[in-house]
Amino acid sequence: MSFLSLENVAKAYAGVPALRRVALTIEAGEIHALMGENGAGKSTLIKILAGVVAPDTADIRIDGKPTTIGSPHEAHRLGFRFIHQEFNVVPAISVAENIFMGRRYPLRAGVLVDWRALNATAGDALEKLGITHINPRQRMARLSPGDQMLVRLSSAFLSEPDAPARLYVMDEPTAALTRDESERLFRVLRQIRADGGSVLYVSHRLDEVMALCDRATVMRDGATVDTGRMADITHDDLVALMIGRKAGDAYPAAATTPTSGTALEVRDLAAGRLRSTSFSLRRGEILGIAGLSGSGQRELVRALFGDLPMRSGTVTLDGKPYRPFSPADAWKAGVAYVPRERRSEGLMLTRPIFENITLAQLRRQSLGGSFLTPRAEQRFATTLAADVRLRSTGPRQLAGQLSGGNQQKVVFAKALSGNPKLLLLDEPTRGVDVGAKFDIYTIIRDMTQKGMAVILVSSDLPELIGMCDRIAVMRDGAIAEIVPAKGLGEDDLLNRCYGRVAA
Repeated sequence: MSFLSLENVAKAYAGVPALRRVALTIEAGEIHALMGENGAGKSTLIKILAGVVAPDTADIRIDGKPTTIGSPHEAHRLGFRFIHQEFNVVPAISVAENIFMGRRYPLRAGVLVDWRALNATAGDALEKLGITHINPRQRMARLSPGDQMLVRLSSAFLSEPDAPARLYVMDEPTAALTRDESERLFRVLRQIRADGGSVLYVSHRLDEVMALCDRATVMRDGATVDTGRMADITHDDLVALMIGRKAGDAYPAAATTPTSGTALEVRDLAAGRLRSTSFSLRRGEILGIAGLSGSGQRELVRALFGDLPMRSGTVTLDGKPYRPFSPADAWKAGVAYVPRERRSEGLMLTRPIFENITLAQLRRQSLGGSFLTPRAEQRFATTLAADVRLRSTGPRQLAGQLSGGNQQKVVFAKALSGNPKLLLLDEPTRGVDVGAKFDIYTIIRDMTQKGMAVILVSSDLPELIGMCDRIAVMRDGAIAEIVPAKGLGEDDLLNRCYGRVAA
């Protein structure tokens, strides 16, 4: 008998089906992958399990008994724990308070908060993930994005005798984690499985899913396509099930014409933790930036975009001195940026698509530099939306209503709106499905064939090797070496990041 069984799950919004004929079974003591492109219906299904969304129809059974999940409180009482892709943290309060968010604080005499017990219990939850460098009393705002995600993960492992956890639902839990942090999480999940608990695991990192999970359920267009054992399916078969067609090469072919001319020259650049960094970049070239978390990758692109003051050094863009004092200076000089956190750094979620796309080029879309013309804005945005293969109901659709992959395409459309000379990409495919990834890679290739230079920061080593011409390895705030991507192995690149290079 399955621990959790869902049959005939359906949900429609304004008559448009989001889920239809969905079936899912999860056994006790297994890690079960839920796969599908953005927009396949995974998020809606998870919201139904969480009691946030009421299904139109659903037969839900736990241990064979019919069950209704009418609220988040009911889902929690049933032993369901949820870690969502977005952080959902409160920066102004402590780590311990964030871990206890949505739960009752321990009390003294039934009245006063027992802060010692709260901090100790939160510390125990952190220790279950092997986290010893985060102080439960520390303010959340002081943590890096990766550490904030570790705190949110820890909240799922909070000891609650009155409602013991039976199912952990994790949506892209490793998106903001380093490789070592991810491995630490995987060890905990395997222990949960060994103890008889269950995990529903959602990730677009296929290699990670295939190594970790026991079975997979694939969704497409709001319906269940197939369920099977991970040992019986190949990587290409899984991709084909997700996108509905035969899987091709993971990366589009590079340009056959040689690049010429220097687009960017950086000499002894220092900014933030970045120190004395030098490199050059040709027109039409993709330079990858690799390194362990905190090695200075993000400071490099932020400094080049005018979001981090340069302490020293010189930068030349297309043969002219370049020193941006703000992102506005960068946009004006022909430098565009795709940030790693699209929802908090790249989009206005409550505004229409066309306003997001034209945001960096409002002067170009106005009459005399003073009056905006919405019709011209929408025409301009519609053209760019087609260029990036955006799937939407039209330019007036709100950005927050799009799937993650299509939101990222809007960010790319905005970046390309000024036909930039230099494109800075910081984790451009984080939380994006395999189909949208290929579209994004194709967009990048198309731009380089037109002579645009690209700097690509990524923690996805196959992405760096597959997309880049050269890869700069950063260690301790500076570029340690630059190597050709062709013929480079994933293990070799990782060893270089750690500074372990064979003589």
